[in-house]
Amino acid sequence: MKNDWKDWRKEKRKQLITARDAIPKEVHQQWSENISEFLQKGFPQLNKLVLGIYWPFRNEYDPRLVAQYFLEQDVTLALPEVVQRNEPLCFRKWTPESAMRRGEYDIPVPADAPSVIPNALLIPMVGFDSQGYRLGYGSGYFDRTLAKYDALPMAIGIAFELQRLPDTYPQPHDIPMHYIVTETGIHLPNVA
Repeated sequence: MKNDWKDWRKEKRKQLITARDAIPKEVHQQWSENISEFLQKGFPQLNKLVLGIYWPFRNEYDPRLVAQYFLEQDVTLALPEVVQRNEPLCFRKWTPESAMRRGEYDIPVPADAPSVIPNALLIPMVGFDSQGYRLGYGSGYFDRTLAKYDALPMAIGIAFELQRLPDTYPQPHDIPMHYIVTETGIHLPNVA
């Protein structure tokens, strides 16, 4: 896989997104409720911290489902913004009442909200492996963002089990997740 990992990732990404898009609505809802419950019960250390979440895209789990719970725990929520292509993301403070505007890729971002530095991030995954490496959309924004911090924020990857892969063929720039949450539970990566 040394030479053709880019082609492999491109094809695998397409397959996994197609499979995720095909999840029936009622199944997606049940799996999402499971993930929300695991996030609520499994991460008490997030209380009073800054948590970067994401706006759902292409049938991903929607972290806005647990937003009110985290806000009640004095968690400051933030959404990512692409300020400049091929640069790390900027996180802007967000609540469900925040005014929004369209950002890059037509994904909503908070309008005129202050930027914050997250202590932890919920990170969407197109695919993932047992070592905690993720397959994203291919632009590298989350890896660049994680790499910019002196102290790495807690990285919590979010996906459905059907997105699990035997290997993602991680490259030197890839940063593994500390935790992976799916509809089946909270998984600790098998770190070699």
